[in-house]
Amino acid sequence: MNTQNLRGDIFGGVTAAIISLPMALAFGVATGLGPVAGLYGAVCVGFMAALFGGTPTLISEPTGPMTVIMTAIFLRLTALYPDDPQLAAALAFTVVMLAGVFQIGFGLLRLGQYVTMMPYTVISGFMSGIGAILLVIQLPPLLGSPAAKGGVIGNLQQLPTFISNLSVPEFALGVGTIAVIIVMPSAWRRWCPPQLLALVVGTIASVTLFGDVEMRRIGEIPVGLPALIFPAFTSEAIREMFVDGAVLGLLGCIDALLTSTVADSLTRTQHNSDKELIGQGLGNIVSGLCGGLPGAGATMGTVVNIQTGGRTAVSGIIRAIVLLNVVLWIGPLLQNVPLSVLAGIAIKVGFDIIDWGFLKRIHNVSWKGALITYAVIALTVFVDLIAAVGIGVFVANVLTISRLTALRSKEVRTIQAITDVDDVVAFSETEKALLERTEGHILLFHLSGPMIFGVAKAIAREHNTIDDYEVLMLDLSDVPWLGVTSAMAIEAAVKEAWELGRRIYIIGATDATRKRLTKLQVGTFVPDDCWLASRQAALEAANLWMVENGHLTAVQLSEGRSSALPQ
Repeated sequence: MNTQNLRGDIFGGVTAAIISLPMALAFGVATGLGPVAGLYGAVCVGFMAALFGGTPTLISEPTGPMTVIMTAIFLRLTALYPDDPQLAAALAFTVVMLAGVFQIGFGLLRLGQYVTMMPYTVISGFMSGIGAILLVIQLPPLLGSPAAKGGVIGNLQQLPTFISNLSVPEFALGVGTIAVIIVMPSAWRRWCPPQLLALVVGTIASVTLFGDVEMRRIGEIPVGLPALIFPAFTSEAIREMFVDGAVLGLLGCIDALLTSTVADSLTRTQHNSDKELIGQGLGNIVSGLCGGLPGAGATMGTVVNIQTGGRTAVSGIIRAIVLLNVVLWIGPLLQNVPLSVLAGIAIKVGFDIIDWGFLKRIHNVSWKGALITYAVIALTVFVDLIAAVGIGVFVANVLTISRLTALRSKEVRTIQAITDVDDVVAFSETEKALLERTEGHILLFHLSGPMIFGVAKAIAREHNTIDDYEVLMLDLSDVPWLGVTSAMAIEAAVKEAWELGRRIYIIGATDATRKRLTKLQVGTFVPDDCWLASRQAALEAANLWMVENGHLTAVQLSEGRSSALPQ
């Protein structure tokens, strides 16, 4: 490591820490677990992911999506154990540890490359729904009221009450915070993050302008190292905890790897997805043990880190050390921060999470895609996060498979006469002559492209429409991959032809395709000398077989050879 890199990493890490501070406070308060949970989440996840992750410039911390999931988990556990908030908190932090375990498992199984293979319509809808949830759950503190029971729906139902009980000073501070973040000049942003400026200005204004007004503030922040929280389980909640841990872990993987891709594009490097998942998992396990929020790769912090000189994991480690010193020494200075100011910061984050650019265009691109996106948003906000992703992925995949099946089914062609030959399936003059001489007694199936399971219906349909033939040919020369269901359809066609006493040839099957068909016992109906490499060889063999079995005379064969075939 050269000196220039070290200076850049120090500056990048310190700058990223300054940005992380207000966000960590806002997210900690938003979950109901307190600001110190957000701070320790930023410290623990950031440090461990930087030390063990696979993206050197990635900044990891509590993010908007992870905060929304954690809020829902804690609210559910609090409702389950209303008389024991400490148990509810311990169970919530155990879910964070479980999420880390799942992430390490994903990394060890080398699933990193598959985690983000999800339809963008679902990702956009899910993220936009999370952004909307973050906006709604921050409305009560913005308006100067405590949150209503029932999460999003409860807050929306109580919105008229919140408005009627509006605290003008707190609302003014929240709106002012949003305004500072939005209108801060670009030139200033290089020297001071807008969120930090809004936090400082809002806090000073609350003391100087509204010092006599009672308002909700952060309050005392414990100073010192955290007490370890050991995993806790209860019989009533254990099933939901594991499900929540899996969902939280998967979301963290998606969040981190998408941000890693952004980092790659800025640094012209290539991250290690599986190693990154292991680093993220270790970070969340340690965060849960220390009473911190779950975290993932944060786009804003990562971009700022890179733009200010960060190039190695040292920047992430320095950022964590800076934040740890804030927790250990500067906590008392933060107790006067109004909750409405933190709400303003979180509302701006929620607004930015919503995929406005995609939502404006999707209806012009695909009405089906738009329907999936808006359905996922609605399910995310009003029903359940797991259901939103599961149903969204299922519907998107069904529509995709349906479309691919329609396209692939067009590649299932039946050729019985010379008039069936077109430019798509190229026949040589010799092959055309051989086909013409059979006088329609050959049924040739030409399959092309990957044969997914949806094509099986097309194979069966085409085969069932024709029954007047003596020789069945299956041309698989252009099939790179044969699915099990399509292989079963081919087996059914071959078996039916064999039972009717017809000759069967299979053309151009790759080793993998032949192995699959043989395992399905197609070899029982097709002898070795009928597995041929080319269509011409199969047509010549079929012509000779038809002569031997009286379907074609030797004179016709001789005439055909002299007029059209090479001697």
